[in-house]
Amino acid sequence: MPRTKKIMLWSTVGLLSIPLVFVLFLLVFDWNAARPWINQRVSEATGRNFAINGDLTLNWQRGQPATDTWRDWIPAPRLSAHDVTLGNPADSKTDSNMVEVGHITFSVNPLPLLTQTIVIPTLQLDDPIVSLERKRDGQNNWTFKKTEPSPWTVDLQRLLFYKGEITLKDEIKHIDAKANIDSLEPTTQNDYVVGWKLSGTFNGAKISGDGKAGALLALKNVDKPFPLSANLNVGKTSIRVNGTVTKPQELAAINMQLHLSGASMADLYPITGITLPKTPEFSTEGQLTGIMNVQGGKWTYDKFKGKVGESDIGGTLTYESKEPRPLLSGTVVSNLLRLSDLGPIIGADSNESKKERGVAPNQPSNKVLPVEKFTTERWGSIDADVKITGRKIVRDESLPIENLDTHLKLQDKVVTLMPLNFGVAGGNMIANIKMDGRNDLIKAEIKLSARHLKLKQLFPTFEAMQASFGEVNGDTSLSATGNSIASMLASSNGEIKALINEGTISKLLLEQIGLNVGNVVLSQLFGDKQVKLNCMASDLSVTNGLIQTRTLILDTDDAVLYITGNIDLAQEKLDLTINPKTKGLRIISLRAPLYVKGDFKTPKVSVDKGVVALKSGGVIVLGALAPVTALLPLINVGSQNEGDNKCAVLLKEARDKPVAPPPGKTYKGKPAKKQSG
Repeated sequence: MPRTKKIMLWSTVGLLSIPLVFVLFLLVFDWNAARPWINQRVSEATGRNFAINGDLTLNWQRGQPATDTWRDWIPAPRLSAHDVTLGNPADSKTDSNMVEVGHITFSVNPLPLLTQTIVIPTLQLDDPIVSLERKRDGQNNWTFKKTEPSPWTVDLQRLLFYKGEITLKDEIKHIDAKANIDSLEPTTQNDYVVGWKLSGTFNGAKISGDGKAGALLALKNVDKPFPLSANLNVGKTSIRVNGTVTKPQELAAINMQLHLSGASMADLYPITGITLPKTPEFSTEGQLTGIMNVQGGKWTYDKFKGKVGESDIGGTLTYESKEPRPLLSGTVVSNLLRLSDLGPIIGADSNESKKERGVAPNQPSNKVLPVEKFTTERWGSIDADVKITGRKIVRDESLPIENLDTHLKLQDKVVTLMPLNFGVAGGNMIANIKMDGRNDLIKAEIKLSARHLKLKQLFPTFEAMQASFGEVNGDTSLSATGNSIASMLASSNGEIKALINEGTISKLLLEQIGLNVGNVVLSQLFGDKQVKLNCMASDLSVTNGLIQTRTLILDTDDAVLYITGNIDLAQEKLDLTINPKTKGLRIISLRAPLYVKGDFKTPKVSVDKGVVALKSGGVIVLGALAPVTALLPLINVGSQNEGDNKCAVLLKEARDKPVAPPPGKTYKGKPAKKQSG
């Protein structure tokens, strides 16, 4: 054989023998002898103690067919390690390990090693115990020390758990939870291969749950979405999801059915990071879809339906990560909205309702105005732009409000409802509300107008009102500071104006409305009979929570009532004087002023017995009234001609007719006339 051919032959044999010798070496080598070296290298790379305490073995096996080529026939080395531990960082105060695994097995594709890529088709962990911890200062045990960039890359394609346990103790999020994980047998109906059960606490509330998922880290196959089904209960809040995640390590796309329920939507904040209002018990279900982007992601809760209290709710909401704050936008529609279900938003629900939604029942028994505080610290976590519609609103069964429409915006801790439009009793109420939560105390502004509210529609169940053609018109403008409805009203400034034209009042009607003060006063003046109301005209000023009467007149068939005094919103106290001017001699008691004092819940009415002694026809002493011209614009929006409008007639008389001075006072320096006997 020529020398050249011999050299080529032996060179070929030598080259082929190298991998064969290498394979033979791997097969006969006692890998347990390499454990100290491996333990040392991994410990140096991770900055914590690593140890393979049991046997370390290697064998060869053919991998799962993947390419339908000759590469599928190349055997792959499969390593097996028993009793593997990975400790906590050196500064950890606990003596336990971060990871303890009874048995680890994994294979490595040999060919990608030539390009410095470690491809691990499957990593299997038997009896793993993982303990994750984060301290109050932010230090955690799952962040490894930084090392120099390596030319090698690791491609882990599939992770399997068998009877594992993962615990998490997080002092920042107040989580103390444990998840038991185990493998599942895949079925023809689904691709679930791992399941778990969850228990523990979150923010002091008990948590529990279970779920199942596809093969963990089988995440690179974008053509085959990762299946996920889970139930999570946090206190009274329940979250259920069922759907798919594409490329879960990047949350490339989510498409799943999402069900939410709980005692209050505000309870979702610690879980989702989304600021939602306080509500009664709620339940919603819809389709959650989303994708990740450079700024974080965009998620849509599409065509959800559900209930809040006894009100239905539906719509579409989108959460978008962006700077400087994420944005929640969309539409919310209720076909039947009960006013009582809006009470928790401003803390106006009962103590029993507060307890049900997990809020301390802090409403004092002797107070009417809600004292529950707004949680403004969450307002800065998100912006919002949501259109809200209530197609039919009901207050019990006696006061139907026809609809509600508003545009809610939250930007940089400033909430606006502009406009907040109610269709009420054949008319409408339009309010512009602004609450600035950027300071310790909320700065609030409200402008409200009521136009053409028909009395017979306002009280549809009150038969005596159905013959009335009267209506209500009014304007309110207030500014205030505070962190609750009670504190805001206690510091409010502005004015309140209203006209009620042609109605009927009675003790029974006032009981229906819940006006305790009016109920007591009416009983003193008229007994328990129906009283025809020609007009009620009110012009009130509000200064630092003190409402003072500039004009407050009630014109009935029996008498005209002139009311003076003030209402203290801070103390919830009344100090009013009612001076009746009798239109006839039928009701003697109408000739004596009444004093209304006490708190809102238990008002007290007393009679000035000294004035009762005045002779028939004597002058009733009235307090000076402010000019009534401020109320004339409300007459102009009425539905009747001014000549037929009872309020127009009343205000004209009050404007043109002199008012008697208080006792001992004079007009234009003249002494008051002595009453004739």
